Amino acid sequence: MREIGKFILIFSFILMFLPVFAGAEPSKEALSLQDSFVKVSRDAGQAVVSISIEHTEHYQTRYYPFGRFEDQFFDDFFVEGPQREFKRTGLGSGFIINKEGYIITNEHVIRGADKITVTLPDGREFDATLTGSDAYSDLAVVKIEPRGELPFVKLGDSDDVRIGHWAIAIGNPFGFAVKNPEPTVTVGVVSALHRSLPMTDKRNREYSDLIQTDAAINPGNSGGPLVNIYGDVIGINVAIFTLSGGSEGIGFAIPINAAKKIINDLMQGNKVLYGWLGVIIQDIDSNLASYFGLSDKNGVLISRIVEASPAEKAGLKPGDIITSLGNEKIRNTESLIRAILKKNVGEQVALGVVRGAKNFFVTVEIGARPEDKVVASSQKKTESQGADIQKPLMSWRGLKVSDITSEISQRFKLNTESGVIVVSVETGSPSEQAGIRPGDVIYEINRMPVSNVKDYEAIIGKTSGDVLIGTYRGYVILKEK
Repeated sequence: MREIGKFILIFSFILMFLPVFAGAEPSKEALSLQDSFVKVSRDAGQAVVSISIEHTEHYQTRYYPFGRFEDQFFDDFFVEGPQREFKRTGLGSGFIINKEGYIITNEHVIRGADKITVTLPDGREFDATLTGSDAYSDLAVVKIEPRGELPFVKLGDSDDVRIGHWAIAIGNPFGFAVKNPEPTVTVGVVSALHRSLPMTDKRNREYSDLIQTDAAINPGNSGGPLVNIYGDVIGINVAIFTLSGGSEGIGFAIPINAAKKIINDLMQGNKVLYGWLGVIIQDIDSNLASYFGLSDKNGVLISRIVEASPAEKAGLKPGDIITSLGNEKIRNTESLIRAILKKNVGEQVALGVVRGAKNFFVTVEIGARPEDKVVASSQKKTESQGADIQKPLMSWRGLKVSDITSEISQRFKLNTESGVIVVSVETGSPSEQAGIRPGDVIYEINRMPVSNVKDYEAIIGKTSGDVLIGTYRGYVILKEK
């Protein structure tokens, strides 16, 4: 689809400028579009700044009076030398939002900075101070003291953005190399909305509800604005999807309306509070919809509830299905997250819930998202290591499990000793097809709690047909065959 969109975009340009290629004057439409890009570049671009940071790291030097030895015992004989400093630098973009000198950028651009320097397109340099940052949203505000008049951008309305709208990315990629403070401009369209990016080894945060664009975004563009054809900021450039390290036409921006909600807090140095229910949720697939007797896959399934959370206080239970929040219909996990983030901490909202064959409403008071969310239990993906696992049961639907001992809990870094741990999964079995894997902890079967192997044996001895299995990674349907 992206290739088709690119083709249409290129073809449109060719049609507009075909008279030029033929030796004729360009059409009024082509000149008007060109003038729009020039105007945006001039007006919005003058408020886009380059942000450089400096961070000092200290490390301990060591002196080995007897030289280095292969034997690690002798290698322990060293003398500590003087501490040395290493200065780490970084570069990103930002944009001025008012005449007082407040600038929006990404939190990851200024994280750990001891010194922040802002350079305007006209060459003026300013020392900047960090007024506030928020790692969860990846947004930060820095301030410079105005010397003379400062240009600033106009913030638009990202709720009005539609797929196919023009998207113009402005920033200062590779500014350190070209030695030029003037920002660069790349043009494309809005490719998609409400995109999510999971946490990876290189990115220690999750992003949701992003604007996707094929306007080229390169290293150093982070924190710069994504603007529409009128020069209004609709997003903050944050990330690219790339296999080569450069732009491949898949860039992402934080919607400006999401930033508007927290800008004042960041400008004043206040902590940003986010709404929180305290539920671990999952999307509903066709198997789960069939098991629960749903007519469609709309809604989200609660797989776990955090202890002492707003959800627990409201009486919600694992296995409940949330279908609405206030006046908003909930289609999937993303729509529930977006709906919660729109609410204020302390606000009471009505949740539409399906439990069994009953539909009802529950009033929940939105809580404040904890700094470190503590869930009821957690686990790491592990490979079964039979040293501490004793007497696994005989296989049931391709599954072998064992009791969770304190040794197993410690080895697999579990926060629970309740349930049974999966020892092995047969290749091609219903368990493998359901996505169960060694190291999973099963705490529930057909809505009945499983505390140990004794519970497990008693329940599976009475089950038939499709079975609902509750694991700490979510619910799955285990087929009979």
